[in-house]
Amino acid sequence: MLAVCLDTALDLLPLPPMYRSGGTNNPTKARHEKSSGTTSNFVLNRPIQFLVVALSVATFFLVRGPLGWQSNSSYVLCSPEGTQKIYTVDNANSRVQCILINDAVIIHTGSLAQVLQQWQNSSTRSKLTFKYHNAPPVRYIQPGAIVVPGLSDSHAHILEYGATLQLPLEGTKTVNETVARVRDYILSNADINSDKSKFVLGGGWDHTVWPSGAWPTAADLESDPIIRGRPVVLQSKDCHALWLSQKALESSFPFPEKVDGGLIVRDDFGNPTGMLLDNAQDLVRQPKLLEDDLLKRFNSAIQKAIEYGLTSIHDAGLDPASLNFFEQEARRRTLPIRIYGMSYFDENGEYWGNTTTPLIATGDGRLTARSVKIFADGALRTGGAALYEPYADNPTTNGLMRLDKEVLFKYIPLFLRDGWQVNVHAIGDRANGLVIDAFQASLKGVNVAALRPRLEHAQLMTKADMRRLGKLGVIASIQPTHAISDMLFAEDRLGPERVKNLYAFRTLIESGARIALGSDAPVEDLNPLAGFYAAITRLSRGGESPHGADGWFPEQRLTREEALRGMTIDPAYASFTETFLGSLEVGKRADLVVFSQDIMTAPVNQILATKVLATAVDGKLVYGAI
Repeated sequence: MLAVCLDTALDLLPLPPMYRSGGTNNPTKARHEKSSGTTSNFVLNRPIQFLVVALSVATFFLVRGPLGWQSNSSYVLCSPEGTQKIYTVDNANSRVQCILINDAVIIHTGSLAQVLQQWQNSSTRSKLTFKYHNAPPVRYIQPGAIVVPGLSDSHAHILEYGATLQLPLEGTKTVNETVARVRDYILSNADINSDKSKFVLGGGWDHTVWPSGAWPTAADLESDPIIRGRPVVLQSKDCHALWLSQKALESSFPFPEKVDGGLIVRDDFGNPTGMLLDNAQDLVRQPKLLEDDLLKRFNSAIQKAIEYGLTSIHDAGLDPASLNFFEQEARRRTLPIRIYGMSYFDENGEYWGNTTTPLIATGDGRLTARSVKIFADGALRTGGAALYEPYADNPTTNGLMRLDKEVLFKYIPLFLRDGWQVNVHAIGDRANGLVIDAFQASLKGVNVAALRPRLEHAQLMTKADMRRLGKLGVIASIQPTHAISDMLFAEDRLGPERVKNLYAFRTLIESGARIALGSDAPVEDLNPLAGFYAAITRLSRGGESPHGADGWFPEQRLTREEALRGMTIDPAYASFTETFLGSLEVGKRADLVVFSQDIMTAPVNQILATKVLATAVDGKLVYGAI
């Protein structure tokens, strides 16, 4: 038995040939060669072979120290023996036990024995930069844990999310509670408390969950003596409305009577109440953010991202200052995660598609900005989504388009012609219909796969438009957490029939559309597991929905495989990176996440309890440990 184990170990471990039991160094063959007069290589006897194996095995396990896979350019990452808990997300949704990583790239997959054998037999072995001669370091994930490709958020706002972390207002249940949170923030920050001229910035409030459901006003803020007289600007949860204090209002006067694509909420006497919707938000005058402000927001947001297992974020609407900041950071250091930027389109500005060069994989491949973001309409929560028919709960309006349809028909083909990916925000059925009209006119006779236009949100669509979307090959960039946030008021807003086409994810897929999943943070939770859970359950975090325990319109749920692909390989395709990101396959970059439990099999009510144990980008830990 010992001899068998010894031979097996010798075959498994990548020892130098002179130490192995087979080949030209087999003792029996060596004796034959000696008797026949041929020259033999140096041959070890059995006891010495055993000693060599013992030392090799000791080295093999010694290199599996706490920082082994972080500090070496090559290592093997495995699930425990007898398991296949690495989800590759390849075309077959395969699972393997191990992946072998060398210099940030996956070079082999399979069982531990297969991976080591492949390493040993590799024609490129001499080129691999292994620290240890006998075997690459091996790291095992803990029992019950899994490995998945690095997660991507296909639609978020990095700096805006970082800003809301400074004064988060999400979760407040009344306007008074929200005002109290602003007051407490002022009192807890000495620099702001001592200087009444400093702007107080925050976000995340949601009037739809307050008892009255009414818009807040400047008077609500002025009612608090600590806040009174200070410039306060508070972003709504959906980022389509600003709540201003009286001081912030006055510093932005004078206002025009009307704003195209926006609304200044006024009282019965025509005075602004402190609420600005959609394009009217651009009227606010506030101090220009300093680089330190942007850096603080960026670092806060990115730290959260890697804690959640995100290795890539598609930033949905970079203004020039934000893009310039990202470029500076990419030059100054290696960005912690990959950023795919969408440059904001200003219909009142000069066309820049033919004068600006897209950024592609700059800064060690971590920063790309090759797409443009166009806003077609507002948001459903604030009543700005453009509908074909009036709102059921407010028949005086059917929402608003933030730009004329002629702008879509003019600029979408121009940007496509000049090599830009075009991503259009559209939420209401009328907005989505008009955008698809413009895409249909612009994509005639072109290679859609080379351009990959995207419909950002695609929330409410007619079934005919869903079919058109699928036929055109336009990507639907959707946010599952919006569905479980909006399900409490959606039917009141749209009526019992029209609401059936809201967040109709299954119908979109069956219509041939390709999807990519995101969060729209700070509108929703940045945690991708929140989106995964919402996609497969359509339930609140407490397991409830207006339609019961099976979920809100349960026929529209995604499978777990679809949800995982929607935050890995699908976002990679949506950002032109599917050849080297999005799955754990040979030749791809080693962006990966280790979860504490198997989200692909765990009971749905336990998914949100899953912890991220480690996040790696290019094979190097950026968060956690194994």
